[in-house]
Amino acid sequence: MSADTETAPAAVTGPARRSPSPWVLMYHSVAEFTDPAEDPYGITVTPAALEAQLLWLRARGLRGVGVAELLRARAAGRGRGLVGLTFDDGYTDFLTRALPLLRRHDCTATLFVLPGRLGVDNVWDPLGPRKPLLTAEQIREVAAAGQEIGSHGLLHQDLTAAPDDVLQQELRGSRELIRELTGTLPEGFCYPYGHLDARVVEATRAAGYDYACAISPGRLAGRHALPRTHVSQADGAARLRVKQLRHQVRELRGRVLR
Repeated sequence: MSADTETAPAAVTGPARRSPSPWVLMYHSVAEFTDPAEDPYGITVTPAALEAQLLWLRARGLRGVGVAELLRARAAGRGRGLVGLTFDDGYTDFLTRALPLLRRHDCTATLFVLPGRLGVDNVWDPLGPRKPLLTAEQIREVAAAGQEIGSHGLLHQDLTAAPDDVLQQELRGSRELIRELTGTLPEGFCYPYGHLDARVVEATRAAGYDYACAISPGRLAGRHALPRTHVSQADGAARLRVKQLRHQVRELRGRVLR
C-alpha cells in the first residue's frame, strides 16, 4: 500500500442492510524521519507519534487489537472499547519499532505481509525511500509475539488489473505460503493499494479468507471489504477525534451493501 487513495469500486446490485463496520486504523511503517521528502507516500509515522496515538486511544478507554480478534469480539457482543490496528506491507520496522510500543500499551495488531517479497524492499514505491521487508524468520517472530499475520498478496499488485490465474495465485498462493511460514492459515487479506472491485472481492471470499481490509470501498463495503482510517504522522489528538467522528458518520449513512 502506497497511498491513502483507491480507485472507485464497481457498483453492486441489490443493496442490503448491514451492521456498522468496526473502526479500523491503517498504518504502514514506523521509523524516524525529519524531512517530508523521506516519506513521499505518507506511509511513515515516528515511534513517538505512534505512541502518542496509542495513548490517545487508551485514554479514551479504547484498546487496539488485530482485526480477527475484533470481529470475533463483536460477534460475541464484546466489541465495545476495541479498535482494529493494521500495518500493511510487512516492514522490518514493525518488529523493531511498532511491536515494543504495542506491547507497552497492551495492544495487538494485524500485520499484512507479502510472502513473495520476503527480506527485500518496497520496490512498488518508485519514489522511495527503500524500506526493508521482514524475512520469513522475522514473520514467525511477530506471530510468536501474539500478533495476527494476514496476507497482502504475493507481490503487491493491483488485483483489479490481474488476470484470473494471477488473482488466484495472489490470493490462494499467498495464503498457503503464510501457512507454511507460521503454521496457521491467515484469516484476513488486505487489498494492495486499496484497489478492489466486485470480482476481486468475490474471489477473496471464495479463497477462504474470513475478512478483507480495504480503504474506502463504497458500496462494496462489508466483511470482505472493511473500510479503514489512514493514520499519518500529522494525526494528533484533534485529527484523530475528527477521523473517529467521520467513521461514525460514514457508518450511519452507509447501510447499503454486502
